[in-house]
Amino acid sequence: MNHNDFIARSIELAAASAASGGGPFGAVIVKDGQVLAEASNQVTGSCDPTAHAEVAAIRLACERLGDHQLTGCTLYSSCEPCPMCLGAIYWARLDAVYFAATRDQAAAAGFDDSLIYREVSQPLAQRQIPFQHIEAPQSERPFNEWQVNAEKTLY
Repeated sequence: MNHNDFIARSIELAAASAASGGGPFGAVIVKDGQVLAEASNQVTGSCDPTAHAEVAAIRLACERLGDHQLTGCTLYSSCEPCPMCLGAIYWARLDAVYFAATRDQAAAAGFDDSLIYREVSQPLAQRQIPFQHIEAPQSERPFNEWQVNAEKTLY
C-alpha cells in the first residue's frame, strides 16, 4: 500500500461516517507500511467534542502499541487536522501527516476552525471565552513533585 491508498481509506472512513450521520472525517495511522489504527469522527455519537477521527485513531494506536508516543508512525487524514488534533499529533510524536481536504474546504462545509486559530493569538482577557490566571501559592507543587519523582516516564 502507498500514500494514495491510505488517504483513500481515510476518505472512505469519513464518507461512511457522514453517510451514517456522523462527522465527515476519517484517519488512518500506519507503522511499517501496515495500518495500525483507523477511526472516523465520533463526536456526535459519543457526545464527546474531543472524539475527532485523528484523536480516536491516536488513542487506538497508542493502546495497540502500549505506548503514549507514536514515533515511527504516519497519520493519514481525510482533512487537514484542526488545532486540537494538531496538538494531539505533536504530543503523540507522529513522524508525518498527510491529508486530503484543506481547512478551507472544511470551512466551506461548515467546519470552520478559524475562530480557534484567531483565539490562540489573542490576549487571555480578550478571548471569546475569557481565561483568567489565578495566583495560587502552591501552583508549582505538581511540577516540583514531577521533577523529583525518579519513577516518572518522560514525555
